[in-house]
Amino acid sequence: MSHRHLSRSVVMQSLYEWDFNNQQGNPTDLLKKDLTEFAPTLEEKNNFALDLLQGIIEHLKELDAQIVKYAPEWPLEQITIIDRNVLRIGIYELMYDKTIPPKVAINEAIELAKNFGGSSSGKFVNGVLGSIYRDLQENNPQLDEKI
Repeated sequence: MSHRHLSRSVVMQSLYEWDFNNQQGNPTDLLKKDLTEFAPTLEEKNNFALDLLQGIIEHLKELDAQIVKYAPEWPLEQITIIDRNVLRIGIYELMYDKTIPPKVAINEAIELAKNFGGSSSGKFVNGVLGSIYRDLQENNPQLDEKI
């Protein structure tokens, strides 16, 4: 497993815990605890997990607005905590992390959804992120060229 995939998994677990507890507490402290507990041998290369978590928290309102826009039949609070946080990770990487190729962001989110979510989580995440990606691509045809 790549260090980035493992980092995303731990970030998702930290976001899950933070979201489950009504976003109380410091998510950075949760991440540090979870990295020690779930990935003790992970050498955090370039603080990938911390940067990802902090970016998601910084853009949380915008990320949630995208979920609401692209999954209108699902009120945000009715989306499972796993799916909601996997979407936050995927949308953040699609929209804000210019170092992650869009297809990698989508594939990584789908894998997280399949590994941690329910039987239809992968399809749900794929549908939402695919729609966001298509709209982003319409506004920026060179989107895939950042690879």
